[in-house]
Amino acid sequence: MKERVRPLIIGAGPAGIRAAEALVDAGIKPVVVDEAPLGGGQIYRQRIVPDERTARDLYGSEAGKATALHKTLAGLQDRIDYRPRTLAWNIRDNIADVMTDGRGGRIPFSHVILSTGATDRVLPIPGWTLPGVFTLGGAQIALKSQGCAIGEQIVFLGSGPLLYLVAWQYMKAGGHVAAVLDTAPLSAKFHLLRGLLLYPGIVVRGIRYVADLMARGVKVRFGIEPVRIEGDTQVKGLVWRDRGTDHHIACDAVGYGFALRSETQLADLAGCQFVFDKRDRAWQPVCDGAGRSSKPGIYLAGDGVRISGADSAELAGERAGLALIEDCGFPVDKVRIEVLERRLNRVQRFRGILEQAFPFPESLVRSLADDVLLCRCEEVSIGNVRSSAQKFDITDLNRLKALTRVGMGRCQGRVCGSGAAEILAHASGRSLEDVGRLRSQPPIKPLPLDLSSDGEAA
Repeated sequence: MKERVRPLIIGAGPAGIRAAEALVDAGIKPVVVDEAPLGGGQIYRQRIVPDERTARDLYGSEAGKATALHKTLAGLQDRIDYRPRTLAWNIRDNIADVMTDGRGGRIPFSHVILSTGATDRVLPIPGWTLPGVFTLGGAQIALKSQGCAIGEQIVFLGSGPLLYLVAWQYMKAGGHVAAVLDTAPLSAKFHLLRGLLLYPGIVVRGIRYVADLMARGVKVRFGIEPVRIEGDTQVKGLVWRDRGTDHHIACDAVGYGFALRSETQLADLAGCQFVFDKRDRAWQPVCDGAGRSSKPGIYLAGDGVRISGADSAELAGERAGLALIEDCGFPVDKVRIEVLERRLNRVQRFRGILEQAFPFPESLVRSLADDVLLCRCEEVSIGNVRSSAQKFDITDLNRLKALTRVGMGRCQGRVCGSGAAEILAHASGRSLEDVGRLRSQPPIKPLPLDLSSDGEAA
């Protein structure tokens, strides 16, 4: 009976690994595909080439969790069909189209768990396309996976817990952090006091990051407004505004981002229903507490469905795995399910507090100049969006895409889509929910034109 269950897990981060572990414990062998050469996801990304750094050097206080997760995946190798360096670029009719090392293939499945993770949410600011500007996640990848810094004099800018984590990681690795500029006001951080009751360790750790940075002489500022990143062919400095006064700081690299956005393209292509999430300011696939989507046989786990962090992703991955097992008619541990759901609910309460402590900078959307580039792939400016919205009475994001080509480039709107929605909502006088979302198109990421195919994978 179990031999007829052929589950596919997309993503080998915290959620995907724990989902695979749950299936294996039930005697089910899943196929696990992941774009990275080594499992762990973004937060527990492994080095491409081993070096002298220890797990503590790479992951700080999360070293124990990272090491445990890596060991779990290693222990599952002979009981799963693990396919690293594999991009799942489409899902249709219980088949995933994939590319591994430049060769195409198809993987049929009976069930699929999408643990696709998240990427940085960025807003266009003057100078954001200059060489030397990285997303916070990109800066983290350079440090963890490649063992290099993005610059010699670095400014970190934006909002969200990742802002302080990445800055602290760079400082501990010996990088020179010139400043940490938070768009959220200091007063918002007092919401974290309520978080002490739920996760005191996480809150105290965050406070320690800020204290360590300031003790090392790093300039930490709250409630700032980014004005522009300066430079010609390379970043040379950054200007920000604080209570009406402009300040300048010299730097050769900027890491920035405004929290995270879920990677939901595969859920969209699979036919899952979506609902607008006010907390994350985004359309997310409908999902129950167990990870079941609106489509039978399709399960969702981790930041790919709702931004909740690595700890929550591990819990959600295991819960989705148990839901799949239960739906196939096999016994599950009901007590363990109750524990998982209780812990997941607790995480969601905490995430609500974090969103209040690190609010999205809505005022920045209103202040951006027309000549700032919004979609770098298709060279669409903010002014193009505003004028098109007014001239053609555009109130829908896909209509905007058709008329301006915003979101039609290599990233398929993964970088510019959230910013375009914010700009259109403001320009049209509509809510963010009303302007809708970009419909996903395959391939969700660029493929080579000479992609060869091995046909259907066994």
